[in-house]
Amino acid sequence: MGAPIELEATRTPGHPWPSVSAAQQLAGVSFKHVHLHDILADALVEGFFEVHAENYMGMGGPPHRMLTAIRQDYPLSLHGVCMSIGGPDELDTGHLAHFRDLVRRYEPSLVSEHLAWSSHGGTFFNDLLPLPYNQDTLARVCSHIDQVQDAIERPLLLENPATYVAFASSTMSEIDFIKMMVQRTGCGVLLDINNVFVSAANHGFSASAYLAEFPLEQVGEIHLAGHSAQVDDEGDALLIDGHDRAVADVVWDLYDSVIARGGSKPTLIEWDSDLPDWPILRDQAFRARQIMAAHRASQPRAHHVA
Repeated sequence: MGAPIELEATRTPGHPWPSVSAAQQLAGVSFKHVHLHDILADALVEGFFEVHAENYMGMGGPPHRMLTAIRQDYPLSLHGVCMSIGGPDELDTGHLAHFRDLVRRYEPSLVSEHLAWSSHGGTFFNDLLPLPYNQDTLARVCSHIDQVQDAIERPLLLENPATYVAFASSTMSEIDFIKMMVQRTGCGVLLDINNVFVSAANHGFSASAYLAEFPLEQVGEIHLAGHSAQVDDEGDALLIDGHDRAVADVVWDLYDSVIARGGSKPTLIEWDSDLPDWPILRDQAFRARQIMAAHRASQPRAHHVA
């Protein structure tokens, strides 16, 4: 197993950032431009912000001015959604160059992408599509991760997917695939607990059992989000990872169990559509911070003998 990923705390001159140990306890939210005024007036205490890399691949303009304002005072997490790490094609070198340049420009504390594919034959799709978990896919994914990490010169965190279908050609479990991916590349993992719950409900396995096997020592960031319930064409229940509502209580319970076992991790609330007012989003981050603080307070302290 590769070495655990450590959060790199960087800073803008004149604006000190938290130490690595403190940064592990941060709770953040997705940065949305509509919230900028409220954020500047009502700070996100012990927080950080995450942005989708593809929204900032232009050279300048209002998006970069707003992100620069946030970057002055907060750690940043850069989250890619279109690299197509698991796709059958070679990585788009132009896209990778833009991604690399963003990392150099903003020096984010965390950099992540998805364990999924999203393009084929030069066409980009509007979803993150699942992978067959087998040796051929593993080799391709690891090659792509190596290429990205060589470009950005730092470890990349890979996010476990929310899935709605499974492949008959899979020969290993998702967790075994992730463990081997980490071992071969030295990458880290972005654990999306809502994705775990959605996939578990859709495929009929236990989210708690999945998380009990998950390599938490390799997790560099946690995502929490809301989901919706629908029905498929056969009338069966189907959960959708929608990022359009508050985190469900069952997902909070799973998060609590993960923090109890693995300790504090930088935790992000994803809310990408039907955006709430800033205080609602801020309070979701505060709830995550409260859970981390409660488990830190319950840990026995070491006694030193003089």
